[in-house]
Amino acid sequence: MASSLMSGLIASGHSPQQLWVSDVNKDTLKALAENLKVNTSASNDALINEVDVVVLAVKPQVLKSVAESAAALVQQKKPLVVSIAAGITQSSLSAWLGADTAIVRCMPNTPALVLTGATALHANQNVTAEQRDLAESILRSVGICLWVDNENDLDAVTAVSGSGPAYYFLLMEAMEKAALEMGLDEHSARLLVQQTALGAAKIALESSESPEQLRNRVTSPGGTTQRAIETFQQGGFSELVSKALHAARDRSIEMSQPAEHK
Repeated sequence: MASSLMSGLIASGHSPQQLWVSDVNKDTLKALAENLKVNTSASNDALINEVDVVVLAVKPQVLKSVAESAAALVQQKKPLVVSIAAGITQSSLSAWLGADTAIVRCMPNTPALVLTGATALHANQNVTAEQRDLAESILRSVGICLWVDNENDLDAVTAVSGSGPAYYFLLMEAMEKAALEMGLDEHSARLLVQQTALGAAKIALESSESPEQLRNRVTSPGGTTQRAIETFQQGGFSELVSKALHAARDRSIEMSQPAEHK
């Protein structure tokens, strides 16, 4: 995700020399320096001394140690801290970095890897309007982004867009399997499913109509689409989707709880 953010920023016009990256893996740093021409350092402190925005793009289980080791310099330099670590709340980050730290917590998703991500952001009370704009510009480099008023809404965002790509992959997987059962070859089945998913998403993004209206528009009475939709509905499709998203939201809440007590 960090590589995607840097690639997106460079593609949107930022100079690689404005970007710094730190990593414990020397091979990773070498590859980033060669491929993206960004500044690299094995020291988090060296990075913090050079930037106005620090993006925490590490695994949640090591974030506490990374944050605590950087806390003194963060409190001295006062950068904006942007966290993309899932399940780590702002209260935990504030406890590790300092209560007056300006923190934006965000939930991107994997399509950011191909610059078509969807990210929700939440800022704590220490974030200025200028820093909000900075955080938004960073995440907009890899897709769309929006602000949520309540941090708890990020759990719902996780269920909808954070985990959402896997839901679509599951549907595509099932459609491809059914296409094979009906006699299509693997290449044709996969290409048709992928292009259909892309086309449906593009229509939805470019239309002012709701998904329900769009569905009704392509569902002719008594036709093939209506027969398929009725079969979905008879199988409890909508209820199952709702149950799945609620389960994902509840799991996101569960995952954030232990961090509060560390």
